[in-house]
Amino acid sequence: MSENSPFKVFIGYDSREDIAYQVARRSLLRQSGPEVTVHPIRQPALRELGLYTRPKDVTATTEFSLTRFLTPYLAAQQSGWTLFTDCDFLFTTDIRGVLADLDPAKAIYVVQHEYDPSHDIKMDGKKQTRYPRKNWSSFMLFNNAHPDVKALTPDLVNSATPAFLHRFEWIADQSQIGALDLDWNFLEGEYPKPAKTPRVIHFTNGGPWFAEWSDCDYADLWLAEEAAYLATPEAQAA
Repeated sequence: MSENSPFKVFIGYDSREDIAYQVARRSLLRQSGPEVTVHPIRQPALRELGLYTRPKDVTATTEFSLTRFLTPYLAAQQSGWTLFTDCDFLFTTDIRGVLADLDPAKAIYVVQHEYDPSHDIKMDGKKQTRYPRKNWSSFMLFNNAHPDVKALTPDLVNSATPAFLHRFEWIADQSQIGALDLDWNFLEGEYPKPAKTPRVIHFTNGGPWFAEWSDCDYADLWLAEEAAYLATPEAQAA
């Protein structure tokens, strides 16, 4: 990524949670400015383009459960870094800060969570699943120059098992998975609330757009961002 190139961020889009995407996008751009571009990953559009051909999975938690791994392909960059995040995020700092002090030998950077989910049910009644490296893939910083990242083609994403993708088995040397600080993907409700507001808040169990999660930690910050979004001409024209 050259000095003048924008930092591309891809956010998973789920038609059932449009407001979550809109708030995540607004908070990210408001904090980061014009040098960052945000792109939704919409499964129907990828199907229409022939880039995503897997059978529809009615058990998937989100519409972007696997399409997230198309991020480097969609970014179409031969160098630099590209970020993917889930839509149930709130950004409280300039996202470009995540680019500091990265090792160019790493294929990817993630927050390497080690936890056992505290809830059996999440979001709008969906069953919580437990698997190795859970939530590592909810915030992925891809090194576009790395050969294993370049190999994340539509053919691979459409044929590999979900476990192969989410557990990063496509990275040949597992030491090339870099570790980010916890507050780049802070799991609300899974960790004790810190004294300082995390840089990136992840409402992984359900956020304030669901009535039953309206009193979760940082709900006030999310609701303030939602109110600001709903006041924009863009939202009022929707």
